[in-house]
Amino acid sequence: MLRIENVSKDLGEFTLKNVSLDVKDGEYMVIIGPTGAGKTILLETVAGVYPPDSGKVLLLGNDITHKPPKDRNITMVYQDYMLFPHLTVGENIAFGLKNRKVPKDEKETKVHEVAELFGIDHLLHRYPDTLSGGEQQRAAISRAIILNPTVLLLDEPLSALDGQTREKLRKELKRLHTIFGTTIIHITHNFEEVFSLADRVAVMNKGEIVQIGEPDDIFRRPESEFIAQFVGVENLFRGACRKQGDGSYIDVKGLHIVSSTCVSGESVYASVRPEDILISREPLDASARNSFQGMIAEIVDNGMFVRLSVDAGIPFVVVLTRQGYEAMNLSEGDSVYLTFKACSVHVF
Repeated sequence: MLRIENVSKDLGEFTLKNVSLDVKDGEYMVIIGPTGAGKTILLETVAGVYPPDSGKVLLLGNDITHKPPKDRNITMVYQDYMLFPHLTVGENIAFGLKNRKVPKDEKETKVHEVAELFGIDHLLHRYPDTLSGGEQQRAAISRAIILNPTVLLLDEPLSALDGQTREKLRKELKRLHTIFGTTIIHITHNFEEVFSLADRVAVMNKGEIVQIGEPDDIFRRPESEFIAQFVGVENLFRGACRKQGDGSYIDVKGLHIVSSTCVSGESVYASVRPEDILISREPLDASARNSFQGMIAEIVDNGMFVRLSVDAGIPFVVVLTRQGYEAMNLSEGDSVYLTFKACSVHVF
């Protein structure tokens, strides 16, 4: 549907390096990465703000690399809304339709339909500076979606909003995608948005796409140390893979972590999700092949969940529900056992 082929762009401080990405028709693609990774430049290159130094952008099989933005049927919404301050909300939403010379009656009907969808139909007479941040962003998204774009680009559209407003608008974006089926590319630093909105995720770093996959793939099976650290993978260890009978283990500072996937002789990273680790006061009689004794070094109460740091020769983080934590009556300094399956050890 949308194909980015080997696109490079050098703007000095920000660059794209041979970026390729295929976005499917109707897909909600989310792009994440650190500040300066090239995420916004990529969207602006797709929108036609910048021509690439090399490579192609194809939409529905047509080469649009050098088409002007107005001829692409691609709309973009920025973090800071970019509404015209001298126009009312209704005039802002209708701006693109006016440029397309849509008849007045049809234009007014569409404006009211879209404004009603976003719950701002009662604000059409107001000016942007009299609106809240959430209302301004609803107006900006309405202005973009009313044009029925082939692709909608969203550059951190929720990041400037307070938590409650952000959650409401996130739900509205999901509903919008369901109603219109528009192909969307959305930049964010918020991982809740990734899991609630994305069909697939692309991770960018230093102008390159370094991994593409479904949210669960990115967060549970990162393909590099950078991605693991960026998405907040805990229990990340560096070690050497060794042969053991018919299987293998990873030697991490003398601790042997059994893995079903590592290849003997390799220096690897291994990670275990905190929620995949069982904690107990006595050794468990289970089929899991990893079991280590340790001491609780720290307990952090996060409200619904409790994070435990356990020293088992190397530091592990375990997450318990509040109910589970209170039932076990655990304290710092307690001796515990950690148990997890070999298949829970992700190796890269």
